[in-house]
This record gives sequence, structure tokens and C-alpha cells, in this order.
Amino acid sequence: MPDDRADRARRDRGQAAIEYLGFLPILLIVALAAVQLGLIAYTAQQAGTAARAGARSASLRGSAQEACTSAVSGWLADGTTCTGAAGGEEVTVTATVDIPSVVPGWEFGPARKRATMPLDH
Repeated sequence: MPDDRADRARRDRGQAAIEYLGFLPILLIVALAAVQLGLIAYTAQQAGTAARAGARSASLRGSAQEACTSAVSGWLADGTTCTGAAGGEEVTVTATVDIPSVVPGWEFGPARKRATMPLDH
């Protein structure tokens, strides 16, 4: 009987490592998806900040594009564009920020936010 237990323990020794290796790809995909969701939320927040900064600058007759790109994080600035439209007593600026991907092949559209400010007279 003691030999049976020793043989079984010897055979089961690497089983936990094999099970962990099988679960590792699933764990990695879940972790990358969580990071990507956080990155999407952060980019959307940065687009809102860029739109407000661009609208504020455009309402003071300044450059909306410069204000937009300077309002976002440096690593997002290259993928940031702003378009403004003045109508009546207010100006509306739409900021578009490209959403970066942590996994090659996972592509997301850009985050777009709009802000409106009254024109300064």
C-alpha cells in the first residue's frame, strides 16, 4: 500500500503545472481585455478634455487644434484632431482621439467628443 501512494504522488507531481499552463492563455486574454477597456475609457475622457479645451480656445478666437492637442496626454496627441464650427453666438468643437490597441489586430474606432462654448465678444 505505501508503494501505491508513492507511485501516485510521483505521477501527479507535474499535474498542477500542466493545469496552470493550460489556464495561462485564458488569464492573459482576460488581463489584456481589462487593460484595453481601461485604455478605451481613458481615451474617451481625454477626448472630452480636448473638446472642452478646443471650444474654450475657439470661443476666445484662438486655435482649437493647438488647444486640443496640448490638452491630451503626449502619447495621444499625434492621433488627436479637432474641428470647430461657429454658429450664431456659440462655437462647437469636436475632438477625435485615436484609441490605441494593446493587442495587434484588435482595432477600435476613435473616441469622439463634442463641446460647445459661447463666443466671447
